[in-house]
Amino acid sequence: MNIALITKLEADMLSDAVKLRANSDLKSSEYATPVLGLIFLKFADNNYRRHEQAILAEYQKLQGTRREKPVSEIAIEKCGFYLPDHTRYDYLLNLPEEKDIAKALKEAMKAIEESKPELEGALPKDEYAALTRTDKTIPQQLLRTFADIPANATGDLFGQIYEYFLSEFARSEGQKGGEFFTPRSVVRLMVEIIEPHGGKVFDPACGSGGMFVQSAQFIEAHRNELKGADSGVYVCGQEKTQDTVKLAKMNLAVNGLRGEIKQANTYYEDPYDSFGAFDYVLANPPFNVDDVSLSSVEKDRRFNTYGIPRNKSKVKKADEGKETVPNGNYLWISLFATSLKPQGRAALVMANSASDARHSEADIRKTLIEQNLIYAMLTLPSNMFYTVTLPATLWFFDKAKKDDRILFIDARNIFTQIDRAHREFSEEHIQNIAIISHLHKGQREKFVQLIDRYFAAGMERLIENNEKIEPVCTQLLDVLDDAGGKQAVAELLQHWRELEKLRTHYAQYREEHAIAAEIDKKNQAQHQLRHAFDPFFTALHEGLKRLDKTVRQHEKQQTGQAQQEGKRTATDRRTKALKSALEELHQDVKNAELYFQHIHWLQERFPNAQYEDVTGLCKLATPEEIKEQDYSLNPGRYVGVVIEEDGKSEEEFAEELAKLTDEFVALNQETVSLERVIVSNIRNLIGE
Repeated sequence: MNIALITKLEADMLSDAVKLRANSDLKSSEYATPVLGLIFLKFADNNYRRHEQAILAEYQKLQGTRREKPVSEIAIEKCGFYLPDHTRYDYLLNLPEEKDIAKALKEAMKAIEESKPELEGALPKDEYAALTRTDKTIPQQLLRTFADIPANATGDLFGQIYEYFLSEFARSEGQKGGEFFTPRSVVRLMVEIIEPHGGKVFDPACGSGGMFVQSAQFIEAHRNELKGADSGVYVCGQEKTQDTVKLAKMNLAVNGLRGEIKQANTYYEDPYDSFGAFDYVLANPPFNVDDVSLSSVEKDRRFNTYGIPRNKSKVKKADEGKETVPNGNYLWISLFATSLKPQGRAALVMANSASDARHSEADIRKTLIEQNLIYAMLTLPSNMFYTVTLPATLWFFDKAKKDDRILFIDARNIFTQIDRAHREFSEEHIQNIAIISHLHKGQREKFVQLIDRYFAAGMERLIENNEKIEPVCTQLLDVLDDAGGKQAVAELLQHWRELEKLRTHYAQYREEHAIAAEIDKKNQAQHQLRHAFDPFFTALHEGLKRLDKTVRQHEKQQTGQAQQEGKRTATDRRTKALKSALEELHQDVKNAELYFQHIHWLQERFPNAQYEDVTGLCKLATPEEIKEQDYSLNPGRYVGVVIEEDGKSEEEFAEELAKLTDEFVALNQETVSLERVIVSNIRNLIGE
C-alpha cells in the first residue's frame, strides 16, 4: 500500500473508533487498550494465515509417525504462536449479534496468551465487557472497523497503524498519554544518529516500546551495511506502569521483536543488572522528578559513578534519612552512561534546563565531558511532544569516541507544523539533520547518496506532473479563449518542454556516475545538476502566476457580466473546475520542488560534501571552548545565530527608520485626538 492509502486507512479507522467511543461512557484511556488489542489480533490472524498452509502440511506429513506433533506445537515453531479456530478474526467478526462478543474476545485473548507465554497478562480481556456498558454492539462494530486492514498487510504496516493509534490516544490523553508515547519522528532522528546495528538495546523508561521498534526498523533498512555481521537485536525494557507494560509487550509482538519488558521502578530496581550491559540505550525518561530517595540511589553505581545530584543547603537533623534528590534528570543521564558496554552508544531526551543546570549537576556534567563520553547535543523545536511545550534536548553518548570535541546541533527552526500546538520532523528533516552527524564521522558517501535520493524523488514527481499538464492546458484553452489566455497557456507549455532537457541532463549524470565515483567529482556534478533545475522552477512559477492572474481576470469579467444580466451565480462550473485543477498543479509543482529545496539546503551548508561548522545550525566545540562556557551543553551557546541580510545600505536604513518614526508620531497624535472625541461622546450620552 502506498502512503496515501495507508494515511486514509488510518484516518478512516480512527474516525470510526472515535465515533463509537463518543456513544459510550468510556474515557480515552479505557478505550485505547481494547482497540489496540484488536489491532494486535488482526495482525496475529494475518501472520498466522501466511503460515497456515505450511503448518497444516507439516502436521499431515508427521501424522501417524513417531515424530507426530500437535498442530499447536508446529504453529509455534513456524510463526511464534497458535490460533485455535475460536481466536480467528473472521470467526469473531461473523459471530451473530445475539452472541456475547465481549466474552468471545476475552476467550480468544486468553488462548493466544497460552500459546505465547511472554504475552501472559498483556492482552486485554475484561476490557471488552467494559465497552458494552452503554452499547453492547461496540465490540462487534470495532471488529468490523479493523477488518478493513488488508489480509496481506505485513508487520511493518501493522506497526505503523499501531503507532498511529498510540500517538492519537496519547494526544487525546494529553499529559497522561505522553507517558507511554514518544513522537515517532523524534525517535527516528535519535535512531538515525545513534545508528544501532544489532546487539542488546535498553530502554529504562520504555513506555510503549517505540524506541525498540524504530531500532529494529533501522537495522532492517541498513542490513546491507552489516556485511555478514550479526544483525539480531534483543530488547530489554522496563516501565513502572503495568498498563503501559502491556502496550509495550503488544507492540513488540506486533513487530516481531525478540526481548522482554518488565514492570520496575528504575530508580530503585535493576532487573537486568544494567551496569555496562548494553550495546545501545535509548529513552525518553520523565523530566524533573524531585521525590527520589537519596539514600536509595547514592550507593548505587548506576547513579553514583559520575556523582549524585544533591541539595545546595545542608539537610536539617529532623530530615536526615528522608532527603530526596533535588532533580532526577542527572540520575537518568548517569544511568545511560553507566549502562553502556565499552563500545556502546546512547541517545536520550532530556529537559533543556539540564544542559545548563548548576551546582552538583554541573559537577556531574563536567565529569562526563572530561571523560569524553558525550558525542553530541541537539536542541529540538518546541511543541514536539504532547507533554512538553518548551524545547527539549537530545543527548548522545559514545563510549568508543576518539575525537575530544562535542558536536552541537540547533534544530529549533527545522520542523513541519501539524496543527496549532504540535510539530514534527518530516522524513527529509530527519535525514538532513542526521547527515550532519554522518559528515562529522567522515561518512561523506552518505551525503552524496542522500542528494541522489532527492534528485530521484524530485524527478519522479516532475514526470508524474508532466502527465497532468496536457489535460490542464486543454481545460485552460477551453475556458480562456482570448489572446491573453492562449499566450499564457503557450508559455506554460514552453516552460514544461524544458523538462525534457533536464531529463536528458539527469540521465547523463546517472550514466556517468553509475559506478561509485570519487566523492569530490560526484559532489561537483550534483551542484551542476541542481543549478540546471533552478531556472526551470523559477520560470515555471512565473508562468503559473501569470495563468492565475489570467484566470482571475476571466472570473472578474464573468462577475461583471453576471451582474449586468442580473444573475446570482458569477462563476460557471468550468471555471471552478479549472481553478481546482490549477491549484492542484501548483501543489504538485511545490511537492516536486521540495526535494530540490532540500538539495539546495544541504549544498548551501555543506558545499564540499564534508562537515563544517554552520552558523545557526552546528558547531564542533573543543574542550577549551566548552570550558570557557562553564561546561554548558546548550547548543545555542556554540552554534550562534544567523543575522539575516536585508540588502539595505546604511543611508537607506536610516531613511526608512525616519519615515517609520514620522508615521508613529502621526498615529500617536491621531490616537490622542480619537480619545478626546470618545470621551466627549460618552459625556454627551450620560448628560454631563
